[in-house]
This record gives sequence, structure tokens and C-alpha cells, in this order.
Amino acid sequence: MARAARSIGKGSIYTRAVFQDARPFPVIAGPTAGGKSALALALADAITSAGGAAEILSADAFQVYCGMDIGTAKPPPADRARVPHHLIDIRDPRQPFTVDDWLRLADPLIDDVRRRGSVPIVVGGTHLYIKALLEGLFDGPPPDEALRADLAARTDEHLRDELERVDPIAASRLHPNDRRRTIRALEVFRQTGRPISDLQQQWDRRRRPDARLIVLDWPAEAINRRINTRVRHMIDAGLVAEARGLYDAGALGAQARAALGYKQLIEHFEGRLSLDDAIERIKIDTRRFAKNQRTWLRRLSAAPPSAPAPLTLAAANMPPGALASRVLHECYCGYGES
Repeated sequence: MARAARSIGKGSIYTRAVFQDARPFPVIAGPTAGGKSALALALADAITSAGGAAEILSADAFQVYCGMDIGTAKPPPADRARVPHHLIDIRDPRQPFTVDDWLRLADPLIDDVRRRGSVPIVVGGTHLYIKALLEGLFDGPPPDEALRADLAARTDEHLRDELERVDPIAASRLHPNDRRRTIRALEVFRQTGRPISDLQQQWDRRRRPDARLIVLDWPAEAINRRINTRVRHMIDAGLVAEARGLYDAGALGAQARAALGYKQLIEHFEGRLSLDDAIERIKIDTRRFAKNQRTWLRRLSAAPPSAPAPLTLAAANMPPGALASRVLHECYCGYGES
């Protein structure tokens, strides 16, 4: 028997049972600095207020690393104490971490959360992780260590030039600093003679039915202003000292060193950039990353007809609470206005 209903938002009635059925769980995506974490927390609070329970799973390639707190915009301890968070602070930053590693952890966690009668809320800006969660991993050729070593000996500029020449679609999706995935794309091309973007078209034809994509949409000018503000706040919060401590301790592996904010500050620590230039470079590279994210979001939003329809929200003029009410209504009162 359903428990007593409580109302959240205008005209919407929920019961505890509605959060425990087989409705698709929300997967929140959007550009960096776009309010994804704030929405996830507000949505968890709204579900709890309605008599349900929720837990948040991070889909961020660098929030997995211990000690990389400010630059990865990890939720503060108070938020993590209020709502259970998962897949944060689970790796030493000296270690590599792949999309396959994340997916092997995320899938059973989602099942566990649902078995407990809670709603899993997946949120993050690593859209490759989200795509893998929704559509599975791309089944490419196995790694060729000799070829990979040859590519690894080349400069970032050389790799980027080759990728833009042989696979401009993949180049448009990958951040110029994403050396690891650039090498993988070139490795696949040299092994198969086909662009990885062409092979990945098989990946776009299926999507899991138990997850609903929530996309936060921002005008480019607005998100760029938010990025600049966020970078200033990170510097004021102690990002330089955090990165310096990790760097001096030799605590950053090759993958962690490539994270936005840390990569540019390492160039400062090594005398290749002034501090002011490093901070400006963080802003520029983060804005470029947000542009690449928009390409990913367009691709993610093209769901096959059999999948739950993505919900795209214009986030620029809506606070997290209002966005959460909209998501709650759309996901748990059917689709569209009732």
C-alpha cells in the first residue's frame, strides 16, 4: 500500500512508492560550471521531502582522485554528509582511471541503491562516462602497446594535427589536452584504417531504458562568464596551494596532471608560465572544454526512439530548486504537464 502522499511543486503529488518503482533514474549532464551538482543536490532534497530517498553518483573523471578537491569542484563535506555521494575520493592520483573502471563501479552501485529503495542520481561532466553508462562501452580493437608507445613519444601538437586530419569528428569531441583519448583515437585509426568516430556509430544505436538523461542547456556567453567566475573562486579558495602540495609530493600521475587547473599550474611551477598567465590559461582551456562538452551533449541528446526522451532544461534563468521541481515532475508524474 502506498504511503501518505506529500506535495512538492505546484500540482504534483508523490508517494514513497513512486520512487521505488521501475521508473528511469535521472542522469544529469551539462557544461562545466553549469550547476549540475547543485541540481543533483536539490533533486535529492526534493525526493527526500516527498517521502523518498536518493543518493548521488559522480560521473567525473577527476573527482575520483583523493586530494584534488578545489580544482575538480568536489561537493563540500556538508553536502556529502547530507546526501550520500559515491565515486568520489576512490583513487590515489598517481593511478590511472578509465571509463571501464568507472562503469564497473557505477553499474553495481546503481543496482545497490535501487535495491535499497532509493533513487540513484548520476551527475557529472565527463560525458564519455555518461555515454558509456547509457549505451555501453565502445568495442574497439585491443591496445597495441608498440603503436601506443610510438604515439606517446610525439608532442601534443603533432597528435592533435594528425587527429584533425584523419578524424575531424573525433577531434571536435576531444579536448586538445586529452592526450590519452587522442592517442587511443589515432591507435584505432592506424589499426583499422577507419576513424574511431565512424566505428562508434554502432554505439549510438542503443540506449538503456532505465535511465533518463537530463541536460542543462546554457548559452555560450553565459557559461563562459560562469567559468571565469568559478576559476577566480577556485584561486581564492586555495587552488594554487592545493596543486603545489600535490606537485611537490609527487602525488600526481600522468592522468591527474592533465586535469584542468592542475595542468596549467604545473606549467607555472615548472617555470613555463607566470601565475597570472596560468590562471588565464585555465579560463581559456576550460571555456574550450565547455565548447567540446556542447558537442557531446548534442550527441547524447539524440536518443533512439525506444529510449526515454531526454529532458533539456534552459538553466540560465532557473535556480536549482526550480530545476529540481521540473525534473521531479517530469520523471515521476509522467512526461509533460499534467
